[in-house]
Amino acid sequence: MNNWQEHITINPKICHGKPCITGTRIMVSVILDNLAEGLTFEEIVKDYPPLTLENIKAAIAYAAQLTQKEELLISDEASSNIFHHTSIPTEIESIFMKLAKQWREETRGLSSINQMCMHPAYQQIIGMGEAVIPLLLREIANKSGRWFWALKSIAREDPVPFEFRGNTKEMTKAWLEWGRQRGYECY
Repeated sequence: MNNWQEHITINPKICHGKPCITGTRIMVSVILDNLAEGLTFEEIVKDYPPLTLENIKAAIAYAAQLTQKEELLISDEASSNIFHHTSIPTEIESIFMKLAKQWREETRGLSSINQMCMHPAYQQIIGMGEAVIPLLLREIANKSGRWFWALKSIAREDPVPFEFRGNTKEMTKAWLEWGRQRGYECY
């Protein structure tokens, strides 16, 4: 599809500048993640009613064009079996730290995890996407804050066994191990 530009827009005011389907807040990465999980085009359209089959084709075309310009460095299995994520840009870390500080200050008196996690600063951190996973892992390693919800939202998985839910120490261990297995450095 040569006209993916008709279906995808990048606006710094929408989803922190991540590529989205035009007129929606559905990120291209969400479509690609669903495809990678084995969902059919039709299943994705059913799960995200604003989407069309053409939108999904555009997301694939966009990703294909990106791979012509950039390459992801993945180590071969013989050398280390770990994907090393690039270092975090200073700007992302700065934004994260500012939002985390605001979140801590403005939720200090709250006891409800739901209220804390629905705070706008916390939601903005989630919106920053995978780039902040190492920072979130660092936060939980330093016993700083309630970041499990954010990690689960961004990673779209939960490595915490059911029997350890609610046990902060075990949840921290599970998430840090998850990060190590994926090559995230906990700065």
